[in-house]
Amino acid sequence: MSAVAQPGSSSLERPDYWWFAGRATLLDAGLRRWLGQPRRVLDVGSADAPSAAWLRGDHLHVAVDLDPRGLVRGHGVCASALALPFADRTFDVVAAFDVLEHCEPEDRAVAELARVLAPDGRLLMSVPAHQWAWSDHDVRAGHHRRYTRPGIVRALEDAGLRVERSTYAFALVFPMFVAERALRRVRPPSVDRLPRVSPRTDRMLRALCRIEARVLAHRDLPVGSSVLVAAVRP
Repeated sequence: MSAVAQPGSSSLERPDYWWFAGRATLLDAGLRRWLGQPRRVLDVGSADAPSAAWLRGDHLHVAVDLDPRGLVRGHGVCASALALPFADRTFDVVAAFDVLEHCEPEDRAVAELARVLAPDGRLLMSVPAHQWAWSDHDVRAGHHRRYTRPGIVRALEDAGLRVERSTYAFALVFPMFVAERALRRVRPPSVDRLPRVSPRTDRMLRALCRIEARVLAHRDLPVGSSVLVAAVRP
C-alpha cells in the first residue's frame, strides 16, 4: 500500500493458490500467540483476508485496503497505510501482512502503524525477504523493496517498537524459491503474476508448509523467502 494505488493482491484473482494457503498456515503458527484477547483489531492490506482468518473473533475487526475489491461493504475502509483514518492508540492489535514493501516512504508507514497501536498493543507483520531475489514479480506487485530479518527489525525499533519475535518463513520451500528466481533471469517471464504449478506440486508445497508450521510454532527459522515479526508498543 502506498499513496498511489498499486496492483491489487494476486489473491483476488487466484485465492486458491498454494502460497496463500501456506502463508495462512505459517502466519497462524508463527504469530497467533501475540493476538491475545484484543478488543479492537486493525487488519491493514486485507484484500486477501482468508490468509489471516485467525485474526477474526468476537472482537471488533476493521479491514483497511487501497483496493476496494477486497473489502466487504460495511466492514472495511478504503485507505492508505500512509494515512490511516483512525485516532492515536485505537487498536490492541494491528496486522500488516505483506504490506510494508508496498509503502514509500517506509518510515511514514511504520510510524502510522505504530501510531494507532494502544500501549502494549501488538504489531503483527510479514514482508518478503532478500533484495537479491528481486524480480519482475516484485515490479508487477508494486513492491519498493525486500527485507532481511535485521532490516525489518531495525525499521520497527527505529519507530519505538519492541520486537519480540522475528523469523524467516517458507524455509522448506526456500530451495525451490531460489531456483525459481534464478530461472526468471534466463527465461522470459510469463504474463501471469504467479508461477503456475501442477496439482501434484501444489499438494507437495502445501504439505511442506504444514510441516514447517509445526516447527515455526516453537522456534525461529534461519532461512526463508518471507520474514514474520511480532512487535509491541511500549
